[in-house]
Amino acid sequence: MKKLFVAAAVLALSACSTLKTSSDYDPAVSFDQYKSFAWVEKKNEDSTYHLDGLMDQRVREAVNSQLTQKGLSKVEVDQADLLVNYLTKVNKKINVDTFNTSYGYYPYYGRRGWGGAGMNTQTTVREYEVGTLIVDLVDKKTGNLVWRGSVADTIRDQNTPEERVEIINHAIGEVMMNFPPKPEVK
Repeated sequence: MKKLFVAAAVLALSACSTLKTSSDYDPAVSFDQYKSFAWVEKKNEDSTYHLDGLMDQRVREAVNSQLTQKGLSKVEVDQADLLVNYLTKVNKKINVDTFNTSYGYYPYYGRRGWGGAGMNTQTTVREYEVGTLIVDLVDKKTGNLVWRGSVADTIRDQNTPEERVEIINHAIGEVMMNFPPKPEVK
């Protein structure tokens, strides 16, 4: 059941403008030194934070494509400068909206004079899930995390495999837009 939620989290990363991306990096690192990458090898069978099957393949292909476009070569782990890993998570959120509507003025004459109005209050509570995909780049020599990017969006179901591929490619493209980081001009 947990894997179903994790798979749904990546499906959430849609092409809508609601994507929230962020990235962080070690400013002491010169990213020009990195020329190659490889994926982190699984050390155990803990798959609670990785996707299974086709979605895992789609995420890896999208990251491979983005890093290759940025001039890095995919190599075997023992030859890599950077190690790549990703993880996913799902957070439940609650949205509470209250609407006050007045529906007219009804004049009447009573003991206290003229007046009268109608008011209606409606409160809706909606639970939804936000899926987050995090991409980590680790310097193989030092073992230190040098760059992390994340993308989050509300989970939505997608119908076709083509839509899923397009969504993953767009989401990874958005998160990898900030890699390598540009040095700040002072």
